[in-house]
Amino acid sequence: MGELTSKMVAAANASDWEQLQALELEVTAHVAVLKATEGTVRLEGEQRARKASLIKQMLDDDRKVRDLITPWMAQLAKLINSTGTERRLVNAYGGV
Repeated sequence: MGELTSKMVAAANASDWEQLQALELEVTAHVAVLKATEGTVRLEGEQRARKASLIKQMLDDDRKVRDLITPWMAQLAKLINSTGTERRLVNAYGGV
């Protein structure tokens, strides 16, 4: 999953939203598997530290992705609202 979240950051940096979505689906599938097997494996020492390090990396990657997509999402919302307003005006006053 650490590799996938790093790839998600790269996709977001490249504004490759389709790739980002595909990677997000892969991460979701991995999370489902981990949840299903949670508690069946007991980690000790170095393995536990590695798990904590990976979780921190994934959380950092998630923050980076959110920081990159937030402006894009705001722009998209603005475009959608603008289109909706335009449609309502056309419906109210007819085409020019």
